[in-house]
Amino acid sequence: MPPYYTDNTMHNLHVERFYKEKQINGLMATADGPIKNFPLRGIKDSPPYLHDDRLMTLEDTVEFFNLVLELKLTGQEKKDIVAFMRAL
Repeated sequence: MPPYYTDNTMHNLHVERFYKEKQINGLMATADGPIKNFPLRGIKDSPPYLHDDRLMTLEDTVEFFNLVLELKLTGQEKKDIVAFMRAL
């Protein structure tokens, strides 16, 4: 809900089906269980994204959640979501 656009809770995305452990930006990236939702307000000003900085752009982030949550978003829907986040 506005103004921060977060539910302020923990979510386990079950990304182990997509990732093998590897080092990214000097940190070991793993499927490490629940992560806390970040507020979306001002998100455009805080790259990289996700709790371990594995996503470099908002477009990467939208595509990540599209795949992980199996949303089946269209190209236009993805663009609309990125535009919305840039407006916050």
